[in-house]
Amino acid sequence: MRIKGSSIASIVVVAFVVGLVGFATPCFADEGKTADAAQKAVLVTGASSGIGLKITEVLSERGVHVYAGARKDEDLKRLDAMDNVTSVKLDVNIQSEIDAAVKKITAEGRGLYGIVNNAGVAIVAPLIEVEEDDLQFQMDVNVFGPYRITKAFAPLVIESKGRITTIGSISGILSGTLFGPYSMTKHAMEAYADSLAREMERFDVKVSIVEPGNYKSKIGQTLKKRLDAKGADFEDSAYREEMERMMARLGQADEQKDPDEVAQAVYHALFDENPKMRYMVVPNERQAEITIAKAIQETVQLNHDQPYSFTREELIKMLDEALEEIGK
Repeated sequence: MRIKGSSIASIVVVAFVVGLVGFATPCFADEGKTADAAQKAVLVTGASSGIGLKITEVLSERGVHVYAGARKDEDLKRLDAMDNVTSVKLDVNIQSEIDAAVKKITAEGRGLYGIVNNAGVAIVAPLIEVEEDDLQFQMDVNVFGPYRITKAFAPLVIESKGRITTIGSISGILSGTLFGPYSMTKHAMEAYADSLAREMERFDVKVSIVEPGNYKSKIGQTLKKRLDAKGADFEDSAYREEMERMMARLGQADEQKDPDEVAQAVYHALFDENPKMRYMVVPNERQAEITIAKAIQETVQLNHDQPYSFTREELIKMLDEALEEIGK
């Protein structure tokens, strides 16, 4: 596989795209009792496009003051033009920008009720061919980014007894050929959210992870520009056919649904009286089915022919107990 001046792993895209079909997820915004969102302040990272922009739009339209993180000046100006939005120059990989954002938000005096860790990238590459520096970049944004942001802004959120929400992905459960680098980071977010939720309990701060499936983005256009700029080909890759098929699929992203349901789930996580720990938000039934089936398969594999295995009846009892607990 050859890319003039770089490697195929430096092709950065915005979401995990497979291209499946089906039904719509429920609207979360009207479930249960919600706290008064008006005048509360929430930081959204990666707010310039895609899911981050949609979250910013939904929150600001409902009276939330959004601190919208973005990197480019033109995006910052566009975000500032929106009602109830203050742009914040914020690259989750640059500590000095994070520190400056903390000072800016603190100085404005609104406090900070919530964090939405949305900024993320994806690398499309086989695990045995991806360059280490490209994999490091993937980890820096998707894993260390939420860590840096949450650590920096935690005192403000603790003071507000607020909420922390991270955008994960169903590919934190699923994975497959070419998506290993991305899935590794989203699987890490599963552990991050679980531990953070327990650790923040003592401060009355609630933590959730929102796990989207495949929604509309400019992924095809972005990828084409990068390929053209780098003069990419896949002739030397052992996965040439898979890479070429994936490039064709990525070009179909505009046919997918807008991420309205993801933004609704985020609003629910931030302001519902009883937020969920996990929100699987997918545009169709097939994506829900394969995600849950994969989680079940892993449970079966963990249990199969192990020193301490459980019978089918015991497993069903565990499932019933878990269903009862989550229904309380």
